[in-house]
Amino acid sequence: MRTTSFLKIIVPIFIFIWNNPCTAQQSKDIYVSPLGSDSNSGTKGSPYKTLYKVIERLGSLEAYNQNKIIVWLQDGTYRIRKPITIDLNIKHHKVPVEFKSVPGSKPIISGSETINNWTYQGEGVWVSTLPEHLGHFRELFVQGKRSIRARHPNKGYNRVQKVGADRRTNFTYNPSDFPLPNNPEQVELVVLHDWSITRIPVSDIAVESRTISAVDWIGAKGLDFFNLDHWEPNPRYYLENALEFLDVEYEWYLDNVASKIYLKLPRDSDPSQLTIEVPLAESLLLVEGSEKHPISNISFEGIQFKHCRYNLPNKIYAGIQATHFDTQRGKKEWAVVPAAVQTSWANNISFTNCEFTSLGGGGIWLGTGSKNCSIKNSSLWDISGNGIMIGEGRDRLVNGKPWWKIATEQAALGNRVQDCKIWDCGLQFYGAVGIWCGLTAETELRYNEIYNLPYTGISIGWMWSPEATPCRDNIIANNHIHHVMQKLSDGGGIYMLGLQPGSKLLNNHIHDISVNAGRAESNGMFLDEGTKDVLVKGNLIYNIAKSPLRFHRASTNMVKNNHLFTNGSTPGVAYNNTLPENIHQEGNREISTDDPNYKVALKKAVSKHTPTPKKP
Repeated sequence: MRTTSFLKIIVPIFIFIWNNPCTAQQSKDIYVSPLGSDSNSGTKGSPYKTLYKVIERLGSLEAYNQNKIIVWLQDGTYRIRKPITIDLNIKHHKVPVEFKSVPGSKPIISGSETINNWTYQGEGVWVSTLPEHLGHFRELFVQGKRSIRARHPNKGYNRVQKVGADRRTNFTYNPSDFPLPNNPEQVELVVLHDWSITRIPVSDIAVESRTISAVDWIGAKGLDFFNLDHWEPNPRYYLENALEFLDVEYEWYLDNVASKIYLKLPRDSDPSQLTIEVPLAESLLLVEGSEKHPISNISFEGIQFKHCRYNLPNKIYAGIQATHFDTQRGKKEWAVVPAAVQTSWANNISFTNCEFTSLGGGGIWLGTGSKNCSIKNSSLWDISGNGIMIGEGRDRLVNGKPWWKIATEQAALGNRVQDCKIWDCGLQFYGAVGIWCGLTAETELRYNEIYNLPYTGISIGWMWSPEATPCRDNIIANNHIHHVMQKLSDGGGIYMLGLQPGSKLLNNHIHDISVNAGRAESNGMFLDEGTKDVLVKGNLIYNIAKSPLRFHRASTNMVKNNHLFTNGSTPGVAYNNTLPENIHQEGNREISTDDPNYKVALKKAVSKHTPTPKKP
């Protein structure tokens, strides 16, 4: 009887759908190809040419009786001058939209423009007069590889001979430090601090007194520890962008006054046979909703995001930490180097099997109000700033008050980064990190490999005290972090700070962090000011020049079942202004290089530690 009743109900439904196919859920497919035309119909055989046309088409689509819209990107490079923007005017319905590469293809969204019309100057140097719209730029790519802006010295650094009287705007240099530039006003001075750098134009180079003067303060204003001689009496520096420094193949120099670019190539090279590109677009992709109406259900798969410009406001970068910097406008006002791809007020936005490379700012930023978004099985490299950013810091105001005090529900929530590979970030802004997380909640960073960075691998938290914020329940687990802290100091494989109840650092594999040139040490994990209520468990840390684990002005935390391999008499856990009794320890194993069983124990620990799974 039950079967008969069921058939009486379901059979008429099937007959109705069969006779009325428009009521059945269907997918809407849109095709785009660099070889197509925007006057085409957007079908597989008649694809559109530009992504702008696709966005226009999406904005005109109503909510069909379909379960999703798929935008298929065919092989080739999609060059853009302005970002692809997906907002509520474009996606005004709840139907999921997927941007996917056609199987077997490798679509590239590129914000670059090629430079042509080169003239040979001799000694391997070529020059090209630039079109006006290119303006100022900081990156050049030859055959897909980043070229170095002419600098001196080519490798390593000079040392300040003596800091000037004000300790901020000038210093004397040694006689043989660099060849004297004919146009010092086009030179950029780069000074390294402990955990950040300053990039600032030179105002004058006085030959008789051997004095370099900058156009403004070197280092963030209002923070005395950025005095030039605070960390080191003779800090490291170098100079960029002078024709006199153009002495190595693939170096380049931009003459802003004459709008010319000079490029040194191997003697047998012909630039007309090379692809020489300059980033032009200032963003590549923006996904933007609103607080009341967040944008949702958009995915990107198998797409490369490449070439994005970032020019410094005021031409000054006074780095503070993790590419946040002082705007030098006379007040304590911080800015942050933006990312090529950004989301805000967005739910369930995903990036899978994507690549982010050759970028002048950061890679991707899951920003304000981003919730349940994910980045999976993706690669990020050759990036000037941070690889991935999640959430935000403390500066934004709501009704004149800090957002994190009165609007905690606006925090980035439930975002995930998994099975990603991140390397060669911070190429311009050395204080950059592989993954930066601000005041976020329920963030999960799992099974990522992060390496070859000038500063920290993963940084999470943005409050230098145990004051309550929305930061909570963050999980950093099973990540492989190595060969970080290559240029700066006072960081680590993982850097954490602030009150983060319920947060956990689990089963991470961290190694090869060498001594740095600054005053402060670097560590496998550095739990900085205000760190409280965090569980550090099951981590393997070795080949660290200083302590594998360090606490500074931290509160109560649990450290359990970790393998901490130390260098000689260096302690496994270091305490800076932290009460050792507040760090509860249980089941940890510390083994020194002085132990004759060190190598055997290390080999055994590495073999047993949970490996990063291979990508499917």
